[in-house]
Amino acid sequence: RESILSEWTQKASFIAMESSKYRVEASTSFDPDWKPGDKQPCPYGNDMKTIVPSEHNCYPLVISAVLPRPIGFISSMNKEGLLNLAPYSYFQAVSHDPPCVMISTCRSGARGGARKDTQANIEETGEFVVNIMSEWFVEAANHTCGNFDPDVSEWDLCGLTPIPSRTVKPPRVQESALHMECKLKHTYDITNAAGKVTTTVIIGEVVLFHVNKEIYEDNDGQGPPRVNFEKYMPMSRLGGNTYGRVLSTFDLARPDRAWQEKRS
Repeated sequence: RESILSEWTQKASFIAMESSKYRVEASTSFDPDWKPGDKQPCPYGNDMKTIVPSEHNCYPLVISAVLPRPIGFISSMNKEGLLNLAPYSYFQAVSHDPPCVMISTCRSGARGGARKDTQANIEETGEFVVNIMSEWFVEAANHTCGNFDPDVSEWDLCGLTPIPSRTVKPPRVQESALHMECKLKHTYDITNAAGKVTTTVIIGEVVLFHVNKEIYEDNDGQGPPRVNFEKYMPMSRLGGNTYGRVLSTFDLARPDRAWQEKRS
């Protein structure tokens, strides 16, 4: 046990050191000299391929076209207390007053179209936790993607650490730097052309945030709470098995009212 703890301590120190070197490059937009009215054509020309969804399996197309997608690492629990942990890239923030998040759960083909454990647990208990996936534990989080039996807890397989939540029963992921305790607010079923439910959109209201103090910012108490995303090192999902990281950003101000009034 001591050797395992020592190995983990060394690994944690290395991760902290690498995290301190993680710097996001401040760059410029593709065309920084653009002026209102200037044309910005597609560099590949305009020869388009038209795709009729009903004629194809659209899953590879959707996940490679809509990107990057944030990842909601969802912790849930059924009424018997069995825990589930799974990442979802059909995930997004949808409002801030109140703060709400959305996850979309597709029916499980491996289970004959039955609900996935995450959806079943949330609909049964009305509670879940969103843990945001960061780079330092992406391998362990990715391991929970497996098609495991309903009576198997992904926590036992991936090595991540459950810690108690304050307002909901599902635990939080200790390795994550940001947790959102959520209560179920709405569900919306999506049906295909045959009238079969294939997906359920789940809206959860965030009733409590937990933000690691190392990534928390509020301008010394003078401003609203924010997250330092360089230290956050959030993961995103691309097509196939590909993940993405934020390495370069640029600022681009929105046109203000004065510009609109001047134009008119």
